Amino acid sequence: MTCAELLVRLLRDSYSVNTIFGIPGVHTVELYRSLKGGKTSGIRHITPRHEQGAGFMADGYARANGKPGVCWIISGPGITNITTAMAQALADSIPMLVISSVSRRDTLGRGQGRLHELPNQQQLLSGVSRFSHTLLDPSGLPELISRAFAIFHSARPGPVHIEIPIDIFNKTVETPSRSNSPLFTRCAPDSSGIAIAAEWLRQAKRPLVLLGGGCIEAPEAARHLIEALDAPTVTTINAKGLLGRHHPLDLGANASLPAVREVAHEADVVLAIGTELGETDYDSVFDEGFILTGKLIRIDIDAEQLARNQHAALAIMSDAGLALEALSLQFSENIDRQGAARTKAAHQALALDRDPAFACYVPFFDTLYRVLPDSIIVGDSCATTYAGNHLVSQPEPRRFFNASTGYGTLGYGLPAALGAQLAQPQLPVIALVGDGSLMFTLSELAVAVEERLPIIIILWHNQGYEEIRRFMNDNDIEQIGVDIQSPNFQVVATGFGCAAVQAHDPSSLEQAIASRPEKGPLLVEIDAAHWQRAIS
Repeated sequence: MTCAELLVRLLRDSYSVNTIFGIPGVHTVELYRSLKGGKTSGIRHITPRHEQGAGFMADGYARANGKPGVCWIISGPGITNITTAMAQALADSIPMLVISSVSRRDTLGRGQGRLHELPNQQQLLSGVSRFSHTLLDPSGLPELISRAFAIFHSARPGPVHIEIPIDIFNKTVETPSRSNSPLFTRCAPDSSGIAIAAEWLRQAKRPLVLLGGGCIEAPEAARHLIEALDAPTVTTINAKGLLGRHHPLDLGANASLPAVREVAHEADVVLAIGTELGETDYDSVFDEGFILTGKLIRIDIDAEQLARNQHAALAIMSDAGLALEALSLQFSENIDRQGAARTKAAHQALALDRDPAFACYVPFFDTLYRVLPDSIIVGDSCATTYAGNHLVSQPEPRRFFNASTGYGTLGYGLPAALGAQLAQPQLPVIALVGDGSLMFTLSELAVAVEERLPIIIILWHNQGYEEIRRFMNDNDIEQIGVDIQSPNFQVVATGFGCAAVQAHDPSSLEQAIASRPEKGPLLVEIDAAHWQRAIS
């Protein structure tokens, strides 16, 4: 078979890939020959309108179901276009496989001005991927794909880039003698480290647990452990839903707010699992005020991460889920430390429903809970997402994610929601976007219509870049470049063939969602100022 045919066979038959995001180009047409038969090939191809959209769709697909998102990208502009999406996925440890074309082997690096030529696109993408490799011998393809999935399943995941010279796609290659993928396992914790951690936690008087996105595959073990420890627990944005909705020990993703920081400061032992302890989860106010004075137990699958951001007294390299399970076995009975009371007191002190920064969003999310309690909420970097990071509590993991953490890109919400809907077609999917962020990837509305994906796009229209306005005001800077011209989104959406309505208050929002189309997207536009007047 050809190298291109082998690629499809490996992805589909060995690694169970059934969806690919890509825009065909003259350098990748031979890849598409290998998809002959269309849907009967066993792989669904989705055509975004921009390679950045392809990357965001693959990211949302992976976050919603845990399977790597796969992209086929042309050389040159396709590479530079997808870089932002790969950087977001790298920041949040999201598995993504990017297969790209590159110039013929005999022309690589020669600077001859050939179509789509870059000096070194493999090197360019190495900075936003776990590894980037140029395939020079088609017989090495099975090993390369296996390396990628080894990272996805056994290490800290992230994007992997494999580029294939255009003269290799049609090269014949022998069928591998073994086509089954390996059974990948994850790194288990050292038993002596677990014993020490358990003893410290057993002796603690005011323990605190910090659970990050690395823990989302082990919700039962996480609940068992924190209930045994009776410990208030921060669940970061990517860990939302890990403990279920409104668990009495869940402090939410509020580590940047004073009441939770006080709990952290008073903790004598802190257990941090599968979390970077990074700025966007613990210091979104940028004052370096998240201070730990107790002994820190750090568990992460990435050895280097054990030494970043906070000093650990005990560092254990392990898969987060396996560590949670191992620690849970150390506690057969629950220890009473008034953890629920401490958590409740922190929430009362937070008083988010009365905080002017969050109060107007409380009825917004209450409406979404009431109408679509099982929805996946995908956010862009926008006002409703920022509020949701603090307010939202989901029943399960993988039901709330956004681009405000880590890399913090704009334009993520709509295409990532499309990827989530493709990954979980049985669940309702809501995209939270702003008028500024939506303009980055507005063209992906065409994909939602074309694929008849029933996502609900809630557009919070605040006439520009409101978050940057606030930062400028806070720092006594004249507002420049933040008041932007927006189109008539109702007309634009209708032009794409997307249903569109306006909502002004919780009642009209509920009505709009309840009467949404069965197939195809719905854009619900909310004028932010009108909403705030309606609920005040």
